[in-house]
Amino acid sequence: MDFLARLGLSLPLIQAPMAGTSTPALAAEVCNAGALGSLALGAIGPDETRRQIAELRARTDRSYNLNLFVHPAPIVDAAIEAAWLEALAPRFAAFGAEPPTHLETIYESFLGNAAMLDVVLEAKPAVVSFHFGLPDDATIRALKQAGCLLLGSVTSVEEAELSLAAGMDVLVAQGWEAGGHRGMFDPEARDDRLGTFSLVRILADWGKLPVIAAGGIMDGAGIRAALDLGAVAAQLGTAFVACPESNADAGYRSLLASDAARHTVMTRAISGRPARCLANRFTELGEREDMPPVPAYPRTYHAGKALNAAAKAQGEPLFGAQWAGQGAPLSRTMPAAELVALLAAELSLT
Repeated sequence: MDFLARLGLSLPLIQAPMAGTSTPALAAEVCNAGALGSLALGAIGPDETRRQIAELRARTDRSYNLNLFVHPAPIVDAAIEAAWLEALAPRFAAFGAEPPTHLETIYESFLGNAAMLDVVLEAKPAVVSFHFGLPDDATIRALKQAGCLLLGSVTSVEEAELSLAAGMDVLVAQGWEAGGHRGMFDPEARDDRLGTFSLVRILADWGKLPVIAAGGIMDGAGIRAALDLGAVAAQLGTAFVACPESNADAGYRSLLASDAARHTVMTRAISGRPARCLANRFTELGEREDMPPVPAYPRTYHAGKALNAAAKAQGEPLFGAQWAGQGAPLSRTMPAAELVALLAAELSLT
């Protein structure tokens, strides 16, 4: 497969979906600049998905990617959840607030989600990508019949083999450096923590599916390195957070532009799944030895979002989900189209 030709791309670059941070405006600017823009649908429902797709289509007529979270239904453990809320209560109290009385499943998985599938099939995007796992066979067949190219995020060869068997067309090789949620199919399984370039090279040598490199890549030199190791493209997320078109709030932007960018932490405390975040007060909380076990994803996120809202209301920005990869110190603030043009120029010079 000629990945770029199939999608009409002039640059081997994908803007990572980034649930909560990416926007239709960001995706459109990336698409119009010759790369592949992405919409993250994992944290929204069918109605908001339709609205965002409509906005994206009004801004661009180029290929785009819709990204979906495919995680199993959370196991509800009332005792663990109660202990977690009790442990967070003093933090809420410090901001004059109380924690939720109970946790809720605030995000629905794409797994078995007929309403979301209908929206995606209506849109018939050029690309559909999956994080945390894979949909069922019937869903994959339906998306392929609609002409969608399917991308599966993997962190290991074992997940790549499952993706091949399920019918994925391309693999997104997510290295340990990557910001945001770790895409492991089973977050309780052993994680070998393969770096982006090691994983890309291993999967390129495996040679059964095209590979996209994801994690820690911030500039043209990084894209070139990924291509030299056998990737067909690179996926960049943190590089786009500082763009004015992203949904990052002022606290997130300020932290990314500070020395804090040099220190990222993999934490479960915010959402219930491992995710790489700029070191902040929430990641510090997650590292405390006296904290109880973390409840399941996405129920933990219910408490995380509530605590962040309480903190922000009192002027404290450091309890946010300020996801960032290890390349964060290389972040540059500029409009998305300018960033894509700069990345293209850097790539041509390497």
